Amino acid sequence: MAQATAQAGMQRELSPGRHDPRYLMADISPNVVVHLVERAKHRSLPYEHWFAGLMLSRAQLDDPNLRSSYRQARTLVRRALASLNEPSLGLLIGHHETLGSFGVLGLAMMTSRTFGEAMRVGIDNHRVCGSLLDVDFATVDAHTVAVEARPRFGEIELLPFLCEELFASSLAIVRELVGPPLMPLRLELSYPAPSYAAEYAEVFRCEVRFGARQNRVLIDNRWLDHPLPGYNPLTARQSLALCSHQRGHQAPVDEIVSSVERVLRVRLQEHPRLPEVARELNLSERSLRRKLADSGRIFRDIHDHVRAERALELLHTGRLSVAAIGNELGFSDPREFRRAFKRWTGVPPQAARRAAD
Repeated sequence: MAQATAQAGMQRELSPGRHDPRYLMADISPNVVVHLVERAKHRSLPYEHWFAGLMLSRAQLDDPNLRSSYRQARTLVRRALASLNEPSLGLLIGHHETLGSFGVLGLAMMTSRTFGEAMRVGIDNHRVCGSLLDVDFATVDAHTVAVEARPRFGEIELLPFLCEELFASSLAIVRELVGPPLMPLRLELSYPAPSYAAEYAEVFRCEVRFGARQNRVLIDNRWLDHPLPGYNPLTARQSLALCSHQRGHQAPVDEIVSSVERVLRVRLQEHPRLPEVARELNLSERSLRRKLADSGRIFRDIHDHVRAERALELLHTGRLSVAAIGNELGFSDPREFRRAFKRWTGVPPQAARRAAD
């Protein structure tokens, strides 16, 4: 019985979209998980077990470059909701978010010319903030526009929490940008009314319809031309460029590849081998080899990619000698590093440094 229960729990964690390759692509910022961890810390509740078996750790959340897969993020959210046991947690977290919670995207929205531009910036870049929903902007009629949210990979179980967090945080930001006078016309949600439905009215202060055909918040389109006091064209362009960089600088990679790369980057100087990386990820050597094979990658190629990436970064700064850079990457012999670098890039280290200069 216990084994069957465990298998059922595992199946629930893996079920939505598990056959879609994008389900395992590491392209999601951990913002939502960070908020859940902070909530657990506020309540003095343990949260380390949320990360078990996911090839992630709490410490890695502090890395601004960290990206998780949908599977990892979904599993973390499921475990967090079970631990925290607060039915309206999505409303609570979303309602207390601010423009600062959205980082560079919040800055891009704040410095937009109008509220309409800020909305479009937010929707175009919503994945920068780790949304687990797909978000669009739609014209409903001559007087009404809507922000629409759709579950990714057929997600149903977490839909109430995800919609609550998304729409409550969006409204909190809207009121920060424009002020209290902006009120939604209506909030429509596709799931049944929860036991705490009255709290929706307190947060959104508008009509709320459950069991609707889609998930969306409707706004009077006269607000789109409302000027924003923080408008700054230079800052807006700079922050949008940073959003674009975060959104598309690198093609997303499989979660196992991303996890191996994270371990290698931290331990490059130690020249870690596959068995050591497997232990770091709480996997057997055989399991790691199999997972990498399933992703179409081999350990040596990933290791070489990470070392080449770091070597180029250090060469471009121009502060370390070639021998010192080799040592940073785990090479005790500078000649061995030079040969490896040429194999990775096609040119010797000094030529790469001159090209950067």
